[in-house]
Amino acid sequence: MLYQIYETQRSLMEPFAEFAQAAAKLFSNPISPLSQSNLAHRVSATYDLIYRLGKDYLKPAFHLHTLEIEGVEIAIHERVEIDKPFCDLVRFKRYTSDIPTLQKLKNQPVVLLVAPLSGHYATLLRDTVKSLLADHKVYITDWKNARTVPLSEGEFHLDDYVNYVQEFLRHLQSQYGNCHVISVCQPTVPVLAAVSLMASRGETTPLSMTMMGGPIDASKSPTAVNNLAMNKSYSWFENNVIYRVPTNFPGAGRRVYPGFLQHSGFVAMNPDRHLKSHYDYFKDLIKGDDSAAENHRQFYDEYNAVLDMDADYYLETIKVVFQDMSLVHGTWDVKNEHGVLERVRPQDIKTTALLTIEGELDDISGSGQTRAAHDLCTGIVNTEQTHFEAKGAGHYGIFSGRRWRELVYPKVQQFIAQHNVTTTTALNTPKTTVARKKVSASRAPTSVRARTLASPKPARKKA
Repeated sequence: MLYQIYETQRSLMEPFAEFAQAAAKLFSNPISPLSQSNLAHRVSATYDLIYRLGKDYLKPAFHLHTLEIEGVEIAIHERVEIDKPFCDLVRFKRYTSDIPTLQKLKNQPVVLLVAPLSGHYATLLRDTVKSLLADHKVYITDWKNARTVPLSEGEFHLDDYVNYVQEFLRHLQSQYGNCHVISVCQPTVPVLAAVSLMASRGETTPLSMTMMGGPIDASKSPTAVNNLAMNKSYSWFENNVIYRVPTNFPGAGRRVYPGFLQHSGFVAMNPDRHLKSHYDYFKDLIKGDDSAAENHRQFYDEYNAVLDMDADYYLETIKVVFQDMSLVHGTWDVKNEHGVLERVRPQDIKTTALLTIEGELDDISGSGQTRAAHDLCTGIVNTEQTHFEAKGAGHYGIFSGRRWRELVYPKVQQFIAQHNVTTTTALNTPKTTVARKKVSASRAPTSVRARTLASPKPARKKA
């Protein structure tokens, strides 16, 4: 019922939001008689703020069309490589007429970027993708809004998430010989499960996996987010946050954790900060600071755009990751695409290098939660394991913004380059050999906060 009430309210507010947008333009357009008043800027700013607070935020676009690499402009085409009921595998295909640059692009590493399915769209990783595109062939998981998926497509479980990741990895391996995988926040757990299951079966595993700010072991330095998930019972979540999609959406009748409830939770974590941000936006509009106002719009266009999550997937994530901690305790069984249960055994991973990344000020995934992956992946030799802590970075700072670009990405790029096999070599080498072939050279160990994990550094291949 709550979902229906929310949708009714949103529908009633929509014409008022559109009117506020029109009024804001009337009072700000220099050729409009209404803009000549001394109070015009203030009135326009008020209407603009009303519009921003009342509008419906749809899925943003990546807006990645061109990229400059060493002075050469590269065209980027976004296309769906695999279309699954709950997720698209999207490729960012790069084009150039410059032959030397084209040859370089062809030989660059292939990366599967697994985006979070935890409220926001994959476009939250826009900055991550943009950085990666300079040195890699990039694919990303673009999760769909559950309210747009008809009931005829069936249910979506955490096991399905793990199976999706495995399918995407196999697809890239079939195309390029092998690949690298990066998981940001929530997907660190299912990605580790996917690679573990592939290793246990004897399949070729990715050359490297990079895990950033995720709850591998939520018991370490628990945050407010972790405490909520661990202190409330499974039945509490099922009875209080799960609702059915209203009839005006393709997924009518599907049980979901609605996006608007998730957004309310996001805002409730830092209400003072959001209130100040909107007030500053109002003042920027009055002052005519278009640059600051546009930065505000871009941030909240992304932040306010949320998606519904299928109830089965959400509830199982709460139970497996935060309440039972099945991955850490070695008790997690995943149902594969054939309906057979398989035990997740991270210790079986032997031929995939591991990099974990945490933000010093992360208030979503606390210190040590991601690094715990090293304690589970005992089959990976120490020289193939690395941990990095980004000083001064919060949760979003490890994958977006200045600290991501200046501190984190260079580490990720270097790590992938160290453990890459060129496309040509990969396609002409048996898969069982490719997974184990590593480029080697000496390198001083990388120092981290509590202990040292190191990776050998090769002479980097020229593309």
